[in-house]
Amino acid sequence: MIRFIVSTLCYFLFLSGIAQAQVESMVVDKIVAEIDNRIILKSEVENAYLGYLQENKLSPDPNLKCEILRQLILNKVMAAKAEIDSIVVPDASIDFEMERRMMAMVDRAGSQEALEQAIGKTLTEAKDDLRPLVIEQLTIGEVQREITQGVSVTPGKVKKFFNAFPKDSLPLFPTEYVLAELVKKPIVNKASKNKSRQALFDIKARILAGEDFATLASKNSEDLGSAAEGGNLGFRARGELVPEFEETVYKLKEGEISDPVESEFGFHLIQLIERRGNRFNSRHILLTPKPDKGDFDFTQKFLDSLRRDIQAGKYTFEEAVKAHSDDKSSRTQGGVKLNPQTGSNKLTIEDLDYTLFKTIDTMKINQVSSVIKSRTVDGKDAFKLILYKKKIEAHEASFERDYEKIYQATLENEKNDKINRWFENAIENLYIDIAPEYKKCDVLNF
Repeated sequence: MIRFIVSTLCYFLFLSGIAQAQVESMVVDKIVAEIDNRIILKSEVENAYLGYLQENKLSPDPNLKCEILRQLILNKVMAAKAEIDSIVVPDASIDFEMERRMMAMVDRAGSQEALEQAIGKTLTEAKDDLRPLVIEQLTIGEVQREITQGVSVTPGKVKKFFNAFPKDSLPLFPTEYVLAELVKKPIVNKASKNKSRQALFDIKARILAGEDFATLASKNSEDLGSAAEGGNLGFRARGELVPEFEETVYKLKEGEISDPVESEFGFHLIQLIERRGNRFNSRHILLTPKPDKGDFDFTQKFLDSLRRDIQAGKYTFEEAVKAHSDDKSSRTQGGVKLNPQTGSNKLTIEDLDYTLFKTIDTMKINQVSSVIKSRTVDGKDAFKLILYKKKIEAHEASFERDYEKIYQATLENEKNDKINRWFENAIENLYIDIAPEYKKCDVLNF
């Protein structure tokens, strides 16, 4: 039976604007499942189903629709557990995931305009629609981690899992790529930085003259997550925020407001609200200097020069990454690009955006690409150099060659089994009613 990753299901529930129109023209929406005080609509099932078929170019499959309904019910049950256990995902995590997903959708569509045309909504409207789904997905993810905490598998279990596949029907693994990247954000000019710094000095003067910090934060701060809370970041421990922020906040007295402080995110105006030992509650107003065309041109020329130095042997690609890349997550490993879901350095076409795949499709192994325009995971403009390290051709699964993948598959299977057992126990205490047309799915039995 197919098992959906929650993020995948959320993607198809959202990114199906065309399917939405098709469904609404064909069916009158109605409730197809009730789980205590939560409901599932027929359009939710149909949208996810049609979206999955379209994305994977599959033929209609009634069993897939049943599996989607089962996953939606499981999600509702997990959401109920999160509510009971008071599991709350921080706004910063939600905002980060929102931006990451929106940029992925824009990349898939080819441009913001193409995405808006496909779904029939502006990007702002799309974000408003996506936010509840992202919150649900992240919350469910926390519940899943709690349920599967401590699950592990031995090499013997991995071998047993692999041997269970008939030898004449071993899975075929797709072509994979190993890439490294050097990411550089536009180097912002001094005039733009001074403009942001002065704007915060002006805001500080207004606060000292009697205006409300929280009101000014909600109107001016570019940290959208905290701006909605009047700039409040809540209680934090040492090491949770960027060093420049913490160095400043520990020097402040309660109620005191700092001068503008620069970090990798921009300039902060910080107020210490309360300190409890090594923990502190603070709020801030963030302004991010905007690069101009000259900054983009300068950064692109800088990377062009760096590429020539790499090709001339003055530096290795890994040395250049450690010295110049703005991507902290890959900088310590020489820029090697990882799959965010699995942590593997082997990427399939599905893991690559169109621009990146088009770039490597014309490259040779160990070649460094020309400078390409890209975006960071938080949606900021950036430039990249790509090192094409390795290509692994599509092949039939082998225990020795593909142990890492088989291990992950075994682990996921064990986690799914534990979630299924948890689900069986959880639904015993819930009222669940399924519409007659879906009774055949038997989604509550295993």
